[in-house]
Amino acid sequence: MPNFISDHHVFHNPVEFAMSKIGGTYKMPILWRIKDRAWRYSELAASIPHISHRMLSKCLKELTEDGFITKEIFPEVPPRTEYSITERGKKASEIVGILRDYGTELMKDYGIQSH
Repeated sequence: MPNFISDHHVFHNPVEFAMSKIGGTYKMPILWRIKDRAWRYSELAASIPHISHRMLSKCLKELTEDGFITKEIFPEVPPRTEYSITERGKKASEIVGILRDYGTELMKDYGIQSH
């Protein structure tokens, strides 16, 4: 497959492109959590170990901009914000599930116990 450019970045294959959208330390855990129900920002922050508010905000913004999740702000006092999965996000969460299962198998193969 020939190289292609997206957002001023050269990609060498579709896997690299997909991982740029859902890869990294936190995007997959966010998608995995949101796949079944809407989550509030504070719930996500409390459920993902070691994530900073800056990083959570950045990941949520990128996932929203890329169409994997939606952000809904409810006009209440104080305002309530919820993040939900989109159809694109549901497809990605299926892949995340497959990677999660494969990672669990690899950990067993290497004698690593999950927490």
